[in-house]
Amino acid sequence: MVRLGIIGFGYWGPNIVRNFNGIEGCRVTRICDKNEESLRRANKIYPEIEKVSDCKAVISAGDIDAVAVITPVSTHFELARRALENGKHVFVEKPFTATSQQAEELIELAERKNLKIMVDHTFLFTGAVRKIKQLVDEDVIGKVYYYDSTRVNLGLFQHDVNVIWDLAPHDISVMDYVIADRPEAVLATGANHFSDHEYVAYVTVYFPDHIIAHLNVNWLSPVKVRTTLLGGEKKMLVWNDINPDEKIKVYDKGVKIQNKEGVYDLLVSYRSGDMWAPKVEQTEALRLEAEYFVKCIKEDQTPFNDGNAGHRVVKILEAAEESIKQRGKLVYL
Repeated sequence: MVRLGIIGFGYWGPNIVRNFNGIEGCRVTRICDKNEESLRRANKIYPEIEKVSDCKAVISAGDIDAVAVITPVSTHFELARRALENGKHVFVEKPFTATSQQAEELIELAERKNLKIMVDHTFLFTGAVRKIKQLVDEDVIGKVYYYDSTRVNLGLFQHDVNVIWDLAPHDISVMDYVIADRPEAVLATGANHFSDHEYVAYVTVYFPDHIIAHLNVNWLSPVKVRTTLLGGEKKMLVWNDINPDEKIKVYDKGVKIQNKEGVYDLLVSYRSGDMWAPKVEQTEALRLEAEYFVKCIKEDQTPFNDGNAGHRVVKILEAAEESIKQRGKLVYL
């Protein structure tokens, strides 16, 4: 039995408790939050679970095997570090840390103590993303040309991070999972209309072999859009996360380039075939992720969404932020 302590019962914490507490081989033994109202809310839902306001009662407790850190990103490093030092496996809400240096320190500490780190990149466990990964790995899409995502809505505004650190980790983690190549450089632009934090941003990521990714994140959109385009040599697909029925559509469309002796002899032929919507599993992603975390602990497996995966996402976030500060200057990774 994996005994889990939860630090943070705000917006995402209740979902973490519900999923971990409902799977076989795991029991949430303690919930911690500094906010008394959050603890009262937790007590109404889970009266059988102990509630505390001091994180030491979770981090240093002998009856807890793993700690879930569901708090603002500025607190992730210190809480995760203390948990690892006390022999606990850690599950950390995205983004992993506030800096890549912090991520490196946590990775080294976990390796030294033979403990697991899992970063909560929930979308990697959705049926849609797992299907996209399958289509790429089985070469149905062919060589990937581009990854283009739009994640916009009105709010929820964050006070401690900008829109890139809030929304882009979802798409960057998916991009990192689906595209085998590692990015080389990042370019970003953004605007802060009401505070020091950007509310609108555009991030371009450059990969080897002319692969490109573009992310549009926005807190000021009149409509909610969650759409990703993935273009390949053989097929192209659209992932619309808001569509309840056909989340993925695969198009047998593409181009074939034939180059003779010069650029003016470039021949382009277009292919337009059928479209189909593959079946996508509907199991709640967070439930699958929770089960996977417990399995990795019990079977001593390294999660694919481990600290290294979280570190790669943070490096891109840092580079995007640096690029914005320099008015869109290209930042190499």
